[in-house]
Amino acid sequence: MSRILVTGGAGYVGSVCAEELLRQGHEVSVVDNLSTGHRHAVPEGTEFHAMDIGDAAGMSHVLATKAFDAVFHFAAKALIPESVTNPSVFYHVNFVAAKTMIDAIRDAGIKRVVFSSSAAVYGNPVEIPIPEEHPKAPVNSYGETKLAYERLLDWYSRAYGIDICAFRYFNASGATEAHGEEHVPETHILPLLFEVATGEREFFTIYGCDYPTPDGSCLRDFVHVLDIAQAHILALHKEYTPTFSAYNIGMGKSYSVKEVVAHVERITRLKIPTREGAARAGDPAVLCASPKRLMEELGWNPQLSNLDHIIETAWAWKNRPARGRWAASAK
Repeated sequence: MSRILVTGGAGYVGSVCAEELLRQGHEVSVVDNLSTGHRHAVPEGTEFHAMDIGDAAGMSHVLATKAFDAVFHFAAKALIPESVTNPSVFYHVNFVAAKTMIDAIRDAGIKRVVFSSSAAVYGNPVEIPIPEEHPKAPVNSYGETKLAYERLLDWYSRAYGIDICAFRYFNASGATEAHGEEHVPETHILPLLFEVATGEREFFTIYGCDYPTPDGSCLRDFVHVLDIAQAHILALHKEYTPTFSAYNIGMGKSYSVKEVVAHVERITRLKIPTREGAARAGDPAVLCASPKRLMEELGWNPQLSNLDHIIETAWAWKNRPARGRWAASAK
């Protein structure tokens, strides 16, 4: 059993990872300021601290309460359109506050960190599927802040002897029975399509229909959130080496937005009215990862990332009986 501190554990991927850590017998504490996360999403059985990762005294206190074996860092600002129009807050949360956090981790003597990075560090790809050594040229400040923090972590790993693993996500999707996507405002494709299917929205907007892709819409690589959680847990158990490592979490296969709409219509048996909109600033045409390094070096073996299964689990979570009880507390 390991003691793990999960930052952002009231959010989507963080809550699922905390849930899976608990299921595998680990002790989990969560830090989240609830600015975008939800208190009800924090799994039962965790110790919860409602605070900001930029609170130096607070983080030092939490890290001193237990002998943590590792920190899983998910807390971040992540809305890409907002990152284009308001980069200041992204640099503050994703870099400045996160630096305060890693300093507290260093001072506490914790030697293992797993960082939730992003495919946004690559920008517009020149090679598909994207390998980890691909040039880094972010097209939005979200990707810039993730890349800047990766570089900081690389230096901290070398200087302070911390084993740091960064995972670059490619469209985390799907759900467990207890946890799924619950963003406000909602910007992710499956929850938006479900809202149209259930009549909560009138239509789904396809942003950009003239990309250089087979059907003109963006291409994206989808990974089930539980497969992402398993990658993080593999990083927890790998041999300690005081280095910085970065891995893609993707499937090496991409689907267009229009293809995803068709899959959702088939699985839900409901019609999804769509409209065409202008391409959004900061959206690359194609994002598709090579997971070869993760598979070879950490033994990652995704079992749940078939697109239909992703949609089925997310749709089941959308229609779970508990949803009504939580609506009042959702932000």
